[in-house]
Amino acid sequence: MTGLSRFYITTAIDYANGDPHLGHAFEKIGADAIARFHRLRGDDVHFLIGMDEHGQKVAQAAEAAGLTPQALVDDVAGRFQAMWEQLEISHDQFMRTTSAHHIAGVQELIRRIHERNPDDFYERAYDGWYCVGCESFKLDSEIEDGKCTLHPTRKLQWVEERNWFFRLSRYQDFLRNLLHERPEFLQPESRRNEILSLLDQGLEDISASRARFGWGVPFPLGEGEPQTTYVWFDALPNYLTATGYPQPGFEERWPAQLHVVGKDITRFHAVIWPAMLEAAGLPLPERVWAHGFVLLAGERFSKSAGVKLELGEAIDRFGPDAFRYFLLREVPFDADGNFSWERFEDRYNADLANAFGNLASRTMAMVERYFDGIVPAGDPNDVDAEDAVNLQAYVSAMDGSRGYLPNEALRQLWLTVQRANEYVDRQAPWKLARDPERRGELEATLASLMRQLARQTVYLWPFMPSRAATLWAQLGAPGRVEQQRPDTIWSIDPTGWRVTKGEPLFPKEQK
Repeated sequence: MTGLSRFYITTAIDYANGDPHLGHAFEKIGADAIARFHRLRGDDVHFLIGMDEHGQKVAQAAEAAGLTPQALVDDVAGRFQAMWEQLEISHDQFMRTTSAHHIAGVQELIRRIHERNPDDFYERAYDGWYCVGCESFKLDSEIEDGKCTLHPTRKLQWVEERNWFFRLSRYQDFLRNLLHERPEFLQPESRRNEILSLLDQGLEDISASRARFGWGVPFPLGEGEPQTTYVWFDALPNYLTATGYPQPGFEERWPAQLHVVGKDITRFHAVIWPAMLEAAGLPLPERVWAHGFVLLAGERFSKSAGVKLELGEAIDRFGPDAFRYFLLREVPFDADGNFSWERFEDRYNADLANAFGNLASRTMAMVERYFDGIVPAGDPNDVDAEDAVNLQAYVSAMDGSRGYLPNEALRQLWLTVQRANEYVDRQAPWKLARDPERRGELEATLASLMRQLARQTVYLWPFMPSRAATLWAQLGAPGRVEQQRPDTIWSIDPTGWRVTKGEPLFPKEQK
């Protein structure tokens, strides 16, 4: 796609030992809004999600269910894909680490590192505490009261075996320089500061393989006891193998412009992954954005700890678009935030049913009543100029220049909704309509409101694609909403559009 800016965005691949939950949904919806925004800009977007299907947790879950690991991950992958379809996640590719291409790519990456830097992999005996929940060995600083700080309900396992190790310690200075010279590589700043603190403590070499464990990618080095590639050396390269690596042409997509991950796996993406790529002589991703957690009554969602919410129930409450809006409006993408049914209902009623839904409904109703459904002409006014300030702030909250802050983008968009409602109340079109001499004012008022609705619909599409498409059609606007561009939205003139007021976009609750 010559002439377009390339934007390759990924999310963490989800671990295939259970059903999708609210944390998974928050990450995918946030990344989807960012991907859709870049499509609106006309960028060449490639949006990758997928499944992490190897590792001890998967093998244990399969055994408990009386299934083979492959049968289990096939079933789980199907449930995840169905959920992402329901939530309108517009991914271009669904990567599975059990695919033959991925397995070959992982092995080739390890061989490439070994060929370029033969001392980066070495064998030694190792013992330590292993958390199956994290699929990683734990440092003393990551253990409290004998339990992993992230999985306090799981028992740590003492593991003694001879493994292949990756000489991560060799890349400590490289990583420190990376974070100082390219501070945008890891954001938000709080996550960057955490990793800089970790580097100050010194890096230890890490296991690259596991012995006596078969569910994974065979480790391609050595001739002794067969080893399985350690799960993070298998999972992280999915971003690279998805581009076709090592086949010719993978460079057309790699490196990624953005990895979106949870803050609990920042270390893997901002330490281990760039070190692996540097060792292989491959370009690093441009940016890693580590979002926080969605909490329920102040606690992190955890199946093992019993802190859970049925994702399907939350989606069905007001529909997928309202659910997408609520999560990204209520939970900041750079910190933790809470989910509660009360806040969900409040947001739906106040923001969607009353503020925006009512604005669209009564504007179109007045165009139908006073102008037979044909939008009258009107010149830009102060409202347009004031909206421009908010919508520019929306853009900078979505394009990376201020980070990735969907909640801030929606806040700015809703300031224009508030302005439109205030304009309706101030102008009182129903009063203007009673005075034939003020017909021009009535025309200008409704033309102004229609311009606002057109802009709001376009900027709403990354967050609520179905509702935005429905409203675009009701406004009588030409083409499809996703074909519009933020830099040309100000030239849109709705004069002559024929509105068709349909069913309410966001029906009010029946008490």
